[in-house]
Amino acid sequence: MAKKNKQSDADSKDKPKGIRIQNRRAFRDYAIQEKIECGIELFGTEVKSLRMGAMKIDEAYARLEKGQLFLVGANIAVYPQATEAMNHVPTRKRRLLVHRRQIHQLEAKVHQKGLTLVPLAIYFHRGWAKIEIGLGLGKRQYDKRDVLKQRQQKRDIDRQMRRR
Repeated sequence: MAKKNKQSDADSKDKPKGIRIQNRRAFRDYAIQEKIECGIELFGTEVKSLRMGAMKIDEAYARLEKGQLFLVGANIAVYPQATEAMNHVPTRKRRLLVHRRQIHQLEAKVHQKGLTLVPLAIYFHRGWAKIEIGLGLGKRQYDKRDVLKQRQQKRDIDRQMRRR
């Protein structure tokens, strides 16, 4: 029998596997300053739909209410194999699981600096559904144009370097 590499086993436990739903629009519309990983409270049919990849977080945002963090506007599709009585409401508010200390830090940053809590990605880590929330500062139209111009310039430079 071959020995297992302990280092590769440890690395594979820390990396999220499987479905990863990304919010590309968040990186276009916001300058992300900080990222936080938190759990999400889901019903059984929501978990099954999420494992199939049937979720949209493009128009979602996070909100602080009464000392708790909620995900608002995320759409998890109805699970087709479940009966109507067992299914969930696709666009309900979902509670995010974060330490109280982190909630206080987020609350201070959101109120003082005018930052927005934006969901960046949702994935499964060791069987638990996790969501990555970013503290984002809204970009202006000219900021978006600058980013596109820099990206195009980098492509042109790379293209010229390959030809040489």
